[in-house]
Order: sequence, then C-alpha cells, then structure tokens
Amino acid sequence: MSELLIPLDKYLAAGLHIGTQQKTGDMERYIYRVRSDGLYVLDVRKTNDRILAAAKFLAKFDPDDTLVVSTRQYGQAPVKKFGQITGAKTIPGRFIPGTLTNPNYARFIEPKAVVVTDPRSDSQAIVEAKHIGIPVVALCDTENLLGNVDIVVPVNNKGRKAIALVYWLLARQVLREKGLLGKDEDLEMSPSEFELKI
Repeated sequence: MSELLIPLDKYLAAGLHIGTQQKTGDMERYIYRVRSDGLYVLDVRKTNDRILAAAKFLAKFDPDDTLVVSTRQYGQAPVKKFGQITGAKTIPGRFIPGTLTNPNYARFIEPKAVVVTDPRSDSQAIVEAKHIGIPVVALCDTENLLGNVDIVVPVNNKGRKAIALVYWLLARQVLREKGLLGKDEDLEMSPSEFELKI
C-alpha cells in the first residue's frame, strides 16, 4: 500500500468514500463495507492507490493528447480546472456524438487517452474511445459497470467536493509524475477552488 496523498480525514471530509445503495460485481473489490443505512463505502486506500496509478499513466502522454469529459454538472468545474492546470483538453457539458469518430465534425479531436467522470453519464465518450482503441480512465462509483474502462478510480462520482478533490489530486499527481511539481510540492489552487460554485 502506498502512502496516502493527503491525510485520511481530508478524504473522509470530502465524502470521497461514500458510495450508493447499489453495487455491481465489477466494483465489489473496491468496497470496504456497507453502512447500516445501506450505503456502500469505498476503500479510501484503494482510491488513493488508483489515483496514483491513473496519474502515472496519464503523465506518459502529452497534455493535449489527454481528453477529460464530464457531462455531470458537479464534474464540469473540476474538469475545466484540471485542463487549465495540466494542459489536457476538456469537454465539460454535453459530449457531442462523433467528437472522436467523425473527422468531418468541426470539433473533432484525436486524443490518446480519455478520462471520464462517470461511466454512465459519459458513456458516449467511452463508446467512441473504445471504437478507436484508446484507453479510458474513469471515476467509478459503487454502482458503475466497468466493461470498457481500463483504469478505475473508485470514488463517489456524484459528490461536489469528492469530484473536485479527485481531480485536484490527479492534477497534482500528474504534474509531480512529469517533474513539473516537486514530490512534496502542492498546487497553487486548493481543492475547494476546483469545486462548482453554487
């Protein structure tokens, strides 16, 4: 097990570990326990390790070869901030069919890796990524299916604070992997600056 990227209480305060009342067989291995109210709780250490793995993977690509997508409202601000900090391309909001597969579409792009905020709401991006054979990193909650996902980051992908914190950690870790930030250096922005302002 790797060292935690941030203190455990910060993970817990953001609700990163709170899943849903459904679970899939795919996500079972990331679940720590079930609460008395029926909510499944994700294993924070596994989330931490998967953030490290995803960042190591994404750091291999040129920033503009990575596309980060979020149809979900709470994911749109964090995705934009992630793009600003790392240089990745982003699609916050609706993902137009053909973005990755139709060269005649005005906003057609050819990334080498795709990151999605929720495999269910971002399914179009996953379908197109698979169609052209590029890897998918996905933030996955307890009820997600992992059929076309290459790298899973188990996390509460519905929570405003949780999504912001994961994208903040991913951005920081990608920059550390690339040597653009020192091993113990922080981003100039705090995780709360990644959150959607309500």
